[in-house]
Amino acid sequence: MPRLKDVIVQEPEVLLVGINPGLRSGAVGHHFAGNGNPFWRLLERSKLTPRLLHYEEDERLADFGIALTNLCPRVTRTAADLEPDELDRGRRALARKIAKLQPRVVAFVGVSLYQLYFRLPKSGGPGEKPETIAGARVFVVPNPSGLNASFPGFEHKLVWFRALARFVSRLRSEDPSETARARRDESRPARAQRR
Repeated sequence: MPRLKDVIVQEPEVLLVGINPGLRSGAVGHHFAGNGNPFWRLLERSKLTPRLLHYEEDERLADFGIALTNLCPRVTRTAADLEPDELDRGRRALARKIAKLQPRVVAFVGVSLYQLYFRLPKSGGPGEKPETIAGARVFVVPNPSGLNASFPGFEHKLVWFRALARFVSRLRSEDPSETARARRDESRPARAQRR
């Protein structure tokens, strides 16, 4: 299968990080395309995006200051099919992307993904985290999959996507360079790319 392309924007408000593409996403070439996956509805209901995007519009996330990537690019049936060396390469590649893009927030889409990236024991849950990556703050939202037994319903997940939106808003308001950044953004067109 061809590699699923990242949605890239320089200095995004949020860089959303999934673990790897599932079979459906790999087949159609778009992120979070699984039948019944509520990822796109969660973004819209949490106000991270101003309208509901369909998975075919994933590149439009850049219009709203959101980038999107995966820890590992290989399409698999489940993340358990990923090999340890792939995960190690993915960690290094993600760290380079974060350093290059300079997001305000790195949001791991899945508690286990966050634990995997930082090599933490299986403990804790979603929310704001103490770690930073290349200056970016870290936040965790639940994996949106319907198979996520820890957060089985839409509302259980939505609580944390809304918390992410509030976290980003709070960081923006606390940033003394925000005025300069806004002026710079207004002076250049958005450069959304898919790689």
